[in-house]
Amino acid sequence: MSDYERELFANPIWQALRTHHRRFALSVGEAWRYPADVAPFAAVLGPTRSAFRQLASLLWPGEEVSVVADRIPPESNLRTLGTIEVLQMMVPPDASPGSETPMSIVELDDTHARGMSALASQTLPDYFRGRTRELGCYYGIHARDELIAMAGERLMIDRHVEISGVCTHPIHRGYGYASSLVWQLVRQHRQRGLGSWLHVNASNRTAIALYRRMGFKVFNTILLQKVQQA
Repeated sequence: MSDYERELFANPIWQALRTHHRRFALSVGEAWRYPADVAPFAAVLGPTRSAFRQLASLLWPGEEVSVVADRIPPESNLRTLGTIEVLQMMVPPDASPGSETPMSIVELDDTHARGMSALASQTLPDYFRGRTRELGCYYGIHARDELIAMAGERLMIDRHVEISGVCTHPIHRGYGYASSLVWQLVRQHRQRGLGSWLHVNASNRTAIALYRRMGFKVFNTILLQKVQQA
């Protein structure tokens, strides 16, 4: 990975909001954010007190968002609620897909919104919102008309698309649905000449092991600060 690419991925939310997701952006000065019903993420140009104060002005009282930063400076009008170490992983272009799932993979659209929200409420309650599916393409697997697994796209930086929203209903885990959906997205990205990458909580050993088996490699680590108005 080039120094240019590493710089892009150091502040991925900022890069996405300033480019491919600009249509979603709400901004004040050096602070940008997604609408609350799209994603709980925000970004600042740099770790300055003024930038974080601008971010605080974009939040509703009691609202929580996550921002990439090593720390939140004092007197920034923000309260830190927690820090999460997040790994950034990318799949090399020569990694080969595993075996296909025997179940049918379908592209998800607005008609699947209720099922997506229901599944996310069991697995991704903090990060999947009513309009999150608008950030990119989503695929899913159904069983008896119930959505039991899904994966989709979120941040896009330069020509690299983040795979996100990877989840499987707890009683349907262990059948390879997550990896099949991720490979569906990777194949689609390769057809478009795009790279595939993702974020994963550094404490989520199960997910990290899965992605490593698929060929994903860690290329960077960032810190997400969950904040709200002080």
